[in-house]
Amino acid sequence: MQTRADAAVVASRAPVSHNIGFIHIREKYLMSDDIRFDLPQSAIPEQWYNVQADLPRPLPPVLHPGTHQPVGPDDLAPLFPMGLIMQEVSRDRWIEIPEEIREIYKLWRPTPLMRARRLERALDTPAHIYYKYEGVSPSGSHKLNTATAQTYYNKQEGVSGLTTETGAGQWGTALAQACSFFDMECIVYMVRISYEQKPYRRAIMQSFGASVTASPSDTTDAGNAILSQDPDSSGSLGIAISEAVEVAAKSGGKYKYALGSVLNHVLMHQTVIGQEALQQMEIAGEYPDVVVGPTGGGSNFAGIALPFLHQNLAHGKRTRLLGVEPAACPSLTRGVYAYDFGDAVGMTPLVKMYTLGHGFVPPPLHAGGLRYHGMASIICELWDQNLLDMVAIPQMETFSAAITFAKAEGIVAAPEAAHGIAGAIREALAAKEAGQERVILFNLCGHGHFDMSAYDAYLAGELSNYEYPQAEIDRAMEALPQIG
Repeated sequence: MQTRADAAVVASRAPVSHNIGFIHIREKYLMSDDIRFDLPQSAIPEQWYNVQADLPRPLPPVLHPGTHQPVGPDDLAPLFPMGLIMQEVSRDRWIEIPEEIREIYKLWRPTPLMRARRLERALDTPAHIYYKYEGVSPSGSHKLNTATAQTYYNKQEGVSGLTTETGAGQWGTALAQACSFFDMECIVYMVRISYEQKPYRRAIMQSFGASVTASPSDTTDAGNAILSQDPDSSGSLGIAISEAVEVAAKSGGKYKYALGSVLNHVLMHQTVIGQEALQQMEIAGEYPDVVVGPTGGGSNFAGIALPFLHQNLAHGKRTRLLGVEPAACPSLTRGVYAYDFGDAVGMTPLVKMYTLGHGFVPPPLHAGGLRYHGMASIICELWDQNLLDMVAIPQMETFSAAITFAKAEGIVAAPEAAHGIAGAIREALAAKEAGQERVILFNLCGHGHFDMSAYDAYLAGELSNYEYPQAEIDRAMEALPQIG
């Protein structure tokens, strides 16, 4: 009779992707009670997976903000290097990862896959819960996967520095580190409420040489326009994007702009997560019934989910893909699928996405990295084509789940990452209620070591749930661009 360990060893000897080759796990090292599944560094993916090759329906075109005509590479050149522009529009299924990027990836990749056995016992669930832990990266989150790639391609084209926005600071931290790897300048506009709530995020960015400015600021036309209307604005990712884009666009090519989520190439860079997870689940001898990830702009959910979507579309697997967004910023679950600007003042190209309106200013909840009015075009299309599920979870449930996880597994997650935990716990409790074994995989996309003010507020009873008013959504829809 073939044991589970036997099956895992056999599975581990099969090619798990087109480019990785074979992973040999000796049976005597595979124990039935293992909780950690590691890969050798030789198993770091050699190519990124581009889901555009497999979409049943192609993405809607990106439109020029002035002419409303589809944009071409030249339209994007003031903001992005041509290497990334070509990735953005590519329909090739696999894009080679340059060796210099893979060498930097070795600082933290492959990341571990963990079996959350203690959480399973705490929940008394028959479900098997696994998490891919991206918090082991030098920046503490998945963001460094794309920050390294974006900085590399800009450096290749002679760009001096990068401008960007950041919400909670995870992306700003990652880009600051990546720029230090390549000896480039880094200019960060940080959403004001996060700038004030997370001073140590600001400090770590500055430690890597970045300049950090609270947004909205008086250093840009976009920031001044917002401040003239609301001098006490707490800011938003849309506003910070406007400021960062303005600085890059006016620099005469000295600076380019880097975005931590939303864009096609950004999501593609993150697919190293799911590619590794596929290999590690084979070593564990299981395959997920559901894959869960927090969703703000879409990058970390895409990173864990898209390689499993490829298995669904190309190989007939039936894994359910579940994104989790905050109830206070429900762009997918309550937004409208329409063309909208990616920033607050209308400087960026128009993207068709589920949106709460580009003028959206979110409440100052602590999941700053999820406070975006829209969503990645890829995620929106998958949602519109019924290829994934989405749920909005309120803030208090999210923090409660994070505390439960921390007590069981010993990791204090970032508030953004805690949404993935909350989604996984819901799935595990649903399995318990149904009396079903269920294999759950979620992406623990970052640690919360610089987010303790959020936990302090939660433990002090100072947080509450917030349901974004429908009247505000309706009002924002009136300001959407009118596309003929």
